[in-house]
Amino acid sequence: MFRRREPVPFAFLAEAQRFRSNVTPPPRRRASLGEMAGRWLLGLTLAAGLVGALIIGTPALSTPSGTPAQQSQASQGH
Repeated sequence: MFRRREPVPFAFLAEAQRFRSNVTPPPRRRASLGEMAGRWLLGLTLAAGLVGALIIGTPALSTPSGTPAQQSQASQGH
């Protein structure tokens, strides 16, 4: 009968060598000028959005330093 040269778990590797092709895949298609411009525009839009959110959100996160602390009506004990 037919006898394999290698143990069963690795037999597919030995058989795969016979079917290996010498054909190279086609080269990757280069992005067109419009696609590259669109990618740059998308990246700039995202970066500007993050910077804008940071600029707008920073005053809301900071505590006022020059004004005295205001007390709510519930804490005044009316």
